[in-house]
Amino acid sequence: MLRLIATSLCLRCQCAAALPLHIRTCATLIPAENQQTVEALYDLSVDIQKVRKLNGWVLHQSQAYTKEVADLLKDLGASGPVIARILTVHPEAVLCQPEQMQTQKELWMSVCPKQKDLVGIIENFPASFFTSSSHHDNQRNNITFFQSLNLNKRIITKLMASAPQSFSRPVEQNEVMVRTLQQSYQDLGGEEANMKIWLQKLLSQNPYVLLKPPEVLRENLLFLRDKGFSTAELLHLLSKLRGFVTELNPDSMRRTLAYSQDTICCSEAELRHIVLNCPALLYYPDDILAERFKGLLSAGISMSQIKETPTVLELTTQIVNYRIQRLRVHRYDVRTGSLEVLNGTKKDFEMSYGKLQLRSERPIFNPVAPLKVDD
Repeated sequence: MLRLIATSLCLRCQCAAALPLHIRTCATLIPAENQQTVEALYDLSVDIQKVRKLNGWVLHQSQAYTKEVADLLKDLGASGPVIARILTVHPEAVLCQPEQMQTQKELWMSVCPKQKDLVGIIENFPASFFTSSSHHDNQRNNITFFQSLNLNKRIITKLMASAPQSFSRPVEQNEVMVRTLQQSYQDLGGEEANMKIWLQKLLSQNPYVLLKPPEVLRENLLFLRDKGFSTAELLHLLSKLRGFVTELNPDSMRRTLAYSQDTICCSEAELRHIVLNCPALLYYPDDILAERFKGLLSAGISMSQIKETPTVLELTTQIVNYRIQRLRVHRYDVRTGSLEVLNGTKKDFEMSYGKLQLRSERPIFNPVAPLKVDD
């Protein structure tokens, strides 16, 4: 019996010895949490459990600068709860070296001098602020370039916050895309005096336009020209669609236009008129358009009404049905009335609805009714 036990133990030892070194030691390769980091974050009221769940690796780093990050944010005017939110969402910030953070602060304040505004940006876009030090030269060069275009500082700040990739890459790439946009605008008859405002709106509405290849814009404009759109109409689309024209491609537009023409049963000239009134039609996929056409027709809206007010296609079926139900309360029938009342943002609709409500509640004056006069 003793011999069997001894043999069993020897076999276990042999098996353990036969295991590769990296398997036997894997449990010791994962370092323990840095308790100084954990305690510092806890003192700042950071949600440690959330950090462990989403970015637990940060807590295992041997070097962290939690106090330095908190001090920098406090110096900018951030409150305790704001600091806690920033570090809960983006705990990687504590891994940024103090010199790196100071450089970022100086770069950002060159376009966003108000500390209160900068704190708001960091709260909403922490990853854009706490970025790699290897990008500082590119950031600085890109800031200089966009300032040379006389763009509003607010626009440059928005670009840096919402599309940081465009500032972390070499400035030459952004210069090529901006020149392509400017040249396209001028070639289509855009006035030099209005170009800066047009470019600002484009970059503000779609900051990621800078990351698109310049060839995409040229190909899309060429495709639309082949479809019969005039130079003035192309300028209208470029201004209306802003940067979204670079999100499209000839194949997707071809499918969308073909589907729309077949569904609406219109000529190519009529289709161009519809697109000019509703440029967004160009970038809706077939399945989205099919669902919206079906929803509108199911509500009793005719195809002729849709042709007259194509912007109603920008609304989801759910929003259309909700607004129709609210309008019915005040006896407004979209089947016989204008669809304009359905259009617009939630704020636009509420304004139109309010006017309709007042109109329906206003007492009707009867010119032949006897007047009540005190004796």
